[in-house]
Amino acid sequence: MNCIVTGGAGFIGSHLCEFLLQKGYSVVCIDNLITGSLKNIEHLKNAQNFTFLKQDIIQEFSIKQNVDMVFHFASPASPVDYYKYPLDTLRVGSIGTENMLKIAQAHHARFLLASTSEVYGDPKVHPQNEEYWGNVNPIGLRSVYDEAKRYAEAITMAYHRKYDLPTRIARIFNTYGPRMQHYDGRAVPNFITQVLHDKPITIYGDGSQTRSFCYITDEIQGLFSLIQSDYEYPVNIGNPEEYTILKLATLIRELCQSSSEIIYEALPVDDPKCRRPDISKAKKILGWEPTVGIIEGLTKTIDWFKNNPVKA
Repeated sequence: MNCIVTGGAGFIGSHLCEFLLQKGYSVVCIDNLITGSLKNIEHLKNAQNFTFLKQDIIQEFSIKQNVDMVFHFASPASPVDYYKYPLDTLRVGSIGTENMLKIAQAHHARFLLASTSEVYGDPKVHPQNEEYWGNVNPIGLRSVYDEAKRYAEAITMAYHRKYDLPTRIARIFNTYGPRMQHYDGRAVPNFITQVLHDKPITIYGDGSQTRSFCYITDEIQGLFSLIQSDYEYPVNIGNPEEYTILKLATLIRELCQSSSEIIYEALPVDDPKCRRPDISKAKKILGWEPTVGIIEGLTKTIDWFKNNPVKA
């Protein structure tokens, strides 16, 4: 089986490349390295069935060898990145997605879109199931990411309906683990990095907002189960255990045996107040649910951050 992984030098993408290689598949990892890093795939570069292609998928290109599966993960994914690259984020979600759909169509390949729980916006339904249409501000700061993913879902379904392309859509909830960027604006890496540098832990808002955190190995297994399935509509892939941001900060501080103080700053505009996936579909259709608990996952993540330090 020959696979393409766009955004393959990113956090989730690099783990996916590794997983597919371990399955015995050939992998073409595509990344323009705006937010991805060659360090994430350094350990894969000498693998017999691994190829890295530096390519901006906003520009049309072709793949000569046969392709069986396309995993489309290219996009800035953290607030820090998509605020810095707003137009790139919109273009990769729109033009980039269509370019990869065209490649999948040309090769009669299965196509999996990495969508996001952000399509639900600041939800008024809790937990969020796939039938909920969301509460998104289409012109807010976060819209460059939210609406790019919503459009990506729409064009993916259009290709499925018009060309009978076998497409899959994964709505990914907060995923964490090794290889996250240290300063990417998301709670887990932010808190760990701050604690390991003996700095105060910064919480935006009062910390009562909730998130659901899925460890990377669980996430990858869910994604792989989805592309192997015959289900063409969106599926939530996340961990339904829900934690307040304050609880997360406290857990990380305890696991690091730190005495870092917790400080509070203003909550960003349109920041979701709650986020928890209803994974009934994933359980029923894919036979998948996460198995890694928050303590185990955070411990492994903290160990990686300790072994891969950056300057404060």
